[in-house]
Amino acid sequence: MCSQKAVLRRDGFTFKQFFVAHDRCAMKVGTDGTLLGAWVPVANVKNVLDIGTGSGLLALMLAQRTPDNVTIDAVELDPVAAEQAAENAAGCKWSSRISVHCADIREWAQQATQRYSLIVSNPPFFSQGSDCASPERAQARYTTTLDHNALLSSAAQLITEDGFFCVIMPETSGTAFCELAKTQGWFVRYRTDIADNETRLPHRVMLALSPTDGEYFTERLTIRGPDQHYSEGYCGLTQDFYLFM
Repeated sequence: MCSQKAVLRRDGFTFKQFFVAHDRCAMKVGTDGTLLGAWVPVANVKNVLDIGTGSGLLALMLAQRTPDNVTIDAVELDPVAAEQAAENAAGCKWSSRISVHCADIREWAQQATQRYSLIVSNPPFFSQGSDCASPERAQARYTTTLDHNALLSSAAQLITEDGFFCVIMPETSGTAFCELAKTQGWFVRYRTDIADNETRLPHRVMLALSPTDGEYFTERLTIRGPDQHYSEGYCGLTQDFYLFM
């Protein structure tokens, strides 16, 4: 840790190697997106697609984690968020590798000219519930504009045969999502259940799906240890990103 405190901007989140402004985005930088970006398997990745990039967080994290020859396409439906994601990408050291596109992923999938060895998404979680503060937040939070069936179908059109499609979602939705994925020809290859601590039930799950069957790995990650400090597993996963690690 630096001996001198840096002055951090208040319109976004500062990571070790980049800054993400999110003041114009419906969904802000949070633990879910950061965990997913740090967790997804990147070995032998040739190109990346980020579905629903929001502020561009996942695109920037994966640019940091992958070699310079890996290109990243980030697709976002909300034009205001897409504009901010493009600004965030332009301001980072990997700007030449990241392209932000304002589009509906269902239309993007129909027109795409390449397939991707890694697709990531921090997708809308919930069915329509109470009213949100803005239509943009409702779009980012609820599955009314992109349900899980459409998300899986779009990813299936864009994934390479040996590629991975990685998501994070509430643990209560994970089993149904996996069952739906199987009906579309996906296989679950990696699963990590996330709990606040050892005494709590998991509240989030990260999944890596592939169109190719293979060995299945599962684990549990706790965010905090018995002393309420961040756990060794959580620190090990996120230490390349968080300033306080």
